[in-house]
Amino acid sequence: MTGFDLLIRGGTVIDGTGGPRFDADVGVREGRIVFVGDASALPGGGGPATRIVDATGLVVAPGFIDAHTHDDRALLSSPDMVAKVSQGVTTVITGNCGVSIAPTGGGLPRPTPPPLDLLDLEGDWFRFPTFAAYLAALEAAPAAINAAPLVGHTTLRLAVMDEVDRPATAAQTAMMRAMADEALAAGAIGCSSGLFYEPAIAATTEEVIAVFDPLRHHGGIYCAHLRSEAADILPAIDETLRIGRELGVPSVISHHKVAGRENFGRSVETLPYLTAKMKDQAVCLDCYPYAASSTVLSEHRAAAADRVLITWSRPMPQFNGRDLAEVAVELGLPRAQAIERLLPAGAVYFTMDEADVQRILAFGDTMVGSDGLPHDAIPHPRLWGTFPRVLGHYSRDLKLFPLETAVRKMTGLTARNFGLVDRGEIRAGAWADLTLFDPATVIDAATFEDSMQPARGIAAVFVGGQSVWDGQAATGARPGRVLRRAPGRSVGTR
Repeated sequence: MTGFDLLIRGGTVIDGTGGPRFDADVGVREGRIVFVGDASALPGGGGPATRIVDATGLVVAPGFIDAHTHDDRALLSSPDMVAKVSQGVTTVITGNCGVSIAPTGGGLPRPTPPPLDLLDLEGDWFRFPTFAAYLAALEAAPAAINAAPLVGHTTLRLAVMDEVDRPATAAQTAMMRAMADEALAAGAIGCSSGLFYEPAIAATTEEVIAVFDPLRHHGGIYCAHLRSEAADILPAIDETLRIGRELGVPSVISHHKVAGRENFGRSVETLPYLTAKMKDQAVCLDCYPYAASSTVLSEHRAAAADRVLITWSRPMPQFNGRDLAEVAVELGLPRAQAIERLLPAGAVYFTMDEADVQRILAFGDTMVGSDGLPHDAIPHPRLWGTFPRVLGHYSRDLKLFPLETAVRKMTGLTARNFGLVDRGEIRAGAWADLTLFDPATVIDAATFEDSMQPARGIAAVFVGGQSVWDGQAATGARPGRVLRRAPGRSVGTR
């Protein structure tokens, strides 16, 4: 040993594999972990260290990997990524639900139609005609954290189709396929779809398979916001699995849930169903630890919810953060008409049963993904609180699973499923993406009433060995990288 750039001493390591915790020092040089063990036993204590961090009483874990985000724009417009680094996240999977900020080809409609307006309502940020151009922008102006981007089917549809209320023609499908091919060649780790949303509802299963045909050659992963998360959830799962199977790539069931009071408890069907399917093909899932979802506001979504909160409204921002029922009374309008007055807008929908949330979260193959919406005026608290909530509320307080399991769901499992090389584990040779937290105090502070609050108990966060969160604030460092799919490397294998 010739010394370390960073030496974290006296902590308890939970290494991301699911194995038992152990006491060890962690040494970092040139962005990678080079030593895990007792540094005092090394000659000269391992040599000089540029920075020494005392981790006594803290857990040293791999940096958390957010399996499901909509951070495509935030990485450029808010590069300190405070909502993420403050909860220990060091890598985000972007471009989910069929919504990616690129490629736009000749341009998208303006103003941006939902759900793409979750990234940018006016459309100014949809400025990258190719995926390579977007990745180049990320590399020219790095964020604090790493990004592993997907290319979205809905974005492709809006880039090539004037009317999206019908299946794509053969010519339009060929154009989308060429754009997907460019994105995967540029380094996208896979593709996503959101057949639940209006611009993609009319797309057939065959259209998605044809558009994402380049996955057969490039490899990668297919992530799906299911066509239905309610009564038709099992056929929707089958559709997703068929797409992955025919393309020969792993499938991800995004933010798995069973929505609507009439579907409460149906995770007892979906989870065994997925377990059986996993015997024949590569499939995994992610979820967020809340019984409420969030997306664009619409009457049919509001009708299925027990309660609705407005997260943003372009024409009536005075109602941001308010309960829809109260807004309708204040406006003196029926709910449907009140919604029309609020549009374009976003909302939180209370549509899930807590028992289902816990059952899905505890499932062995479930990864953790926030699905946070960083551009909402009053966002769902999952944007700021997802990962500490799993650690504190579900693991420590409810004892839903051991802390080692919680960390694996946020790190090693996700890195393996998405093919993120040398991420998600603490071992010699891995990248030094690290999160230090107090297991006794870590907890989410964000609530539905006050949703933009940093978590408690996250003591320090490092990306590539550089400090990005000091326990109180972002440091301003921006060492994030674009994590491209490794050529020839299998993704999602078990």
